[in-house]
Amino acid sequence: MTVTSDSGKGSTRQLLELSAGYFVSYVATGMLVKYFTAIRQPPMSELAYLVNNTAGSSILAVTTVLVLGWYRLQSNGPVTMAGLRMPGEYRYIIPSGVCTAVIIPTTTLMYLLPISVMVAMVLMRGSVIIISRAVDAIQIRQGILKKTVFAEENWAVLFAILAVTTNVFFIPIVNALEARGIPAAASLGVSNRDRLGAFDFLSSGPALLIMGSYIVAYAIRIYIMNYYKNTRAAGVKQDNKGFFAVEQIAASLTLLLAGILLFFSQGLFGAGGAIALEFRSAVTHPRWDAVLSGIPWGIVAFFSVFLFMFEGRTATFAGLVNRLVSLVAGTTATLALALFFGQRPPKVQDWVAFAFILVAVGFLSRAEKKRGA
Repeated sequence: MTVTSDSGKGSTRQLLELSAGYFVSYVATGMLVKYFTAIRQPPMSELAYLVNNTAGSSILAVTTVLVLGWYRLQSNGPVTMAGLRMPGEYRYIIPSGVCTAVIIPTTTLMYLLPISVMVAMVLMRGSVIIISRAVDAIQIRQGILKKTVFAEENWAVLFAILAVTTNVFFIPIVNALEARGIPAAASLGVSNRDRLGAFDFLSSGPALLIMGSYIVAYAIRIYIMNYYKNTRAAGVKQDNKGFFAVEQIAASLTLLLAGILLFFSQGLFGAGGAIALEFRSAVTHPRWDAVLSGIPWGIVAFFSVFLFMFEGRTATFAGLVNRLVSLVAGTTATLALALFFGQRPPKVQDWVAFAFILVAVGFLSRAEKKRGA
């Protein structure tokens, strides 16, 4: 699946178009989260917003794939399961959808824990980059992936990891300088609140469980995406829309079943079932403006999957593009919130991370030119 043209499917131009769409929708999503949970008065709780936002995004994704008929997956060949004849790919795309259903809420659930989640969220992003590189190594060894991971892609991985781990090490470095009498915090604009609890999530069982679930689910999902991409039979096109459709339907059904369970299980999560009670309230009293805020998040899902599964590229390359765009979008959303709503601007460490991102993008550009040649 060699890519040489400047336009059309699998081209650099299409890659840039998908990245632009992902960037715009991700910026909108980031700003809406902050608007509903912090800026607008009275603010919504994170859980209430999660319920409404997820409902809106799922409705958009499922409605789109059903109306457009994307669920008619172009398959390598059918199989018979439970007396039904269906595409053989369903055997692993449906589990990928279940993993997606785990990823969607765990991304936000970290904010519900009474701990600092900055480092945990950084590790979540970094884990996807590392997983993507590991999937390539595994599938090359298995003989599934026939492409080469260029040296430039490996360098991009290194600088991307430096970008996402900047926040991990920035605060400990500031604290170490302060302990030696160097006023680093004041010089760099780091507040006392920022300096506390950088690694306190390590002592929280729920936080580790949620983060572990996120990482494991993403590892399985990225492997499945690339297994599908790298095992197309001769003459069978890579049907990314079909994959997305089946995966989203499976994810939405899984979320629906989990929601029903939580709705009728008040005593399941701690004394009094506070989370279950809040969930029930969010379901029985929906905020339709918050449901509509799920539209950009639903659009993010389209672009995210299409970038992860971009034709003619390794998992390393596609995963890097996906995560780097999200990092740039996150910084942009933070900057826009500061300019228009008076929120806290990006911190020094955010700009340091941004500089590492630019270096990683430079290496990816060189890899893209080499692959095109």
